[in-house]
Amino acid sequence: MGLKLTEPDVCALGFLAEHRLVLPAHVAALLDTSLTAATARLRKLAKARLLRKECVFGHQPPYQITRRGLAAIGSSLPTPRGDPRVYEHDVGVAWLWLAARAGTFGPLEAVVGERRLRSHDGAREPESEPLGVRLGGTGPWGRERLHYPDLLLRTADGRRIALELELTPKSRTRLEAILAGYGADPRIAGVVYLVERATIARAVETGARRVGVSDLVHVQRVRSTVSAPAARTPGVNRAPEAGR
Repeated sequence: MGLKLTEPDVCALGFLAEHRLVLPAHVAALLDTSLTAATARLRKLAKARLLRKECVFGHQPPYQITRRGLAAIGSSLPTPRGDPRVYEHDVGVAWLWLAARAGTFGPLEAVVGERRLRSHDGAREPESEPLGVRLGGTGPWGRERLHYPDLLLRTADGRRIALELELTPKSRTRLEAILAGYGADPRIAGVVYLVERATIARAVETGARRVGVSDLVHVQRVRSTVSAPAARTPGVNRAPEAGR
């Protein structure tokens, strides 16, 4: 490889492994450093082919970890594949991960992202319990239908809280199927929907009432997540503590 990784390098690579894409501002917040220093670190890792810089039209180019980068930190996660259509969502989820790790949602034992949840379930034995929430029925290739939150929080007292960053509306049928799945899963102690638009907030609240899970579901308004500064808790305005 030719590059001796430092502890901050490994920390940055581990963070990139958990997400589909990452911006320099994310890494600046993660490592509590300047944007200039974070950008220089990412460029160094990209030069060593541990990362690649993606071009996304109309947006700040993000970084993604490569297969070589995953191998360098011993990660079993797959190489991430970005989708320009969900750029803002993926940027926001990375901010939420950082906010959760910083204590925004209260004391936590673990913060687990969708990539890791899906990877776990993809390798599990058929008879073992999935980390995903069952929706009933079967999907492609005869597999059971599962839903994965953007982040799954395990609290210090053992509860599981799902975080959903809902920036675009889902159909009523799909939204209510997901809400019903959460309601039927005894492992889930709460679901926090983070929304930017009032129309989506109303849709989630209405759907929760229809399927009888209003006590489980909490809606929190957030501001835009793409341009959030690294110095604050980005994308979250007074987020509630987990489970409240």
